[in-house]
Amino acid sequence: MKKLYILIVVLLISCSSDVPILSPLSNDAIILAFGDSLTYGVGASSDTNYPAVLSKLIQREIINAGIPGERTAQGLERLPELLEEYNPNLLILCHGGNDMLQKTGEKQAADNIISMIQIAQEYGTEVVLIGVPKPRLFLPSAPDFYAEIATKMNIPYDGKIMAYVLSKKAFKSDIVHPNVKGYQKIATAIAELLKQAKAIQ
Repeated sequence: MKKLYILIVVLLISCSSDVPILSPLSNDAIILAFGDSLTYGVGASSDTNYPAVLSKLIQREIINAGIPGERTAQGLERLPELLEEYNPNLLILCHGGNDMLQKTGEKQAADNIISMIQIAQEYGTEVVLIGVPKPRLFLPSAPDFYAEIATKMNIPYDGKIMAYVLSKKAFKSDIVHPNVKGYQKIATAIAELLKQAKAIQ
């Protein structure tokens, strides 16, 4: 009876992870990190932004396709050409911060992010979504639409790491951008998410 109880507990734990599973990334897989200044790495150097650090952590090629100041509408226009050029195995999508800063509307941002995910999937590229917090002085958090999109489209999602980093003065270069330590935290969190999604070991 005790052995049966232990087996049930183990099975429950193993089934408790709600991270959708990705295809394993081969050693020569190509990953496209797509977004705005948070992806580009404002506040850090080209070898200490999150895509560069993550590339070292997971030993895979990551193309940094971040453009500072870009809104989701612009990203939606830009993404197909990059998918065509690089044919990435995985897209790490971190977008929407400038929409919120410029108050162009969360619904528009959400619709554009959904369209970007759909376009990537049509190219055969899997997607990981990173939520960006609303700009606020205390307790920043990602809007609910990020989690809703991830659930609806069944893709791995982290909605906490950006908010955590941008809530800590020690991890920021300015009010809306991480510093080197902050990008390290972000890269580590995404690496862990990829492990949970079985994309890497």
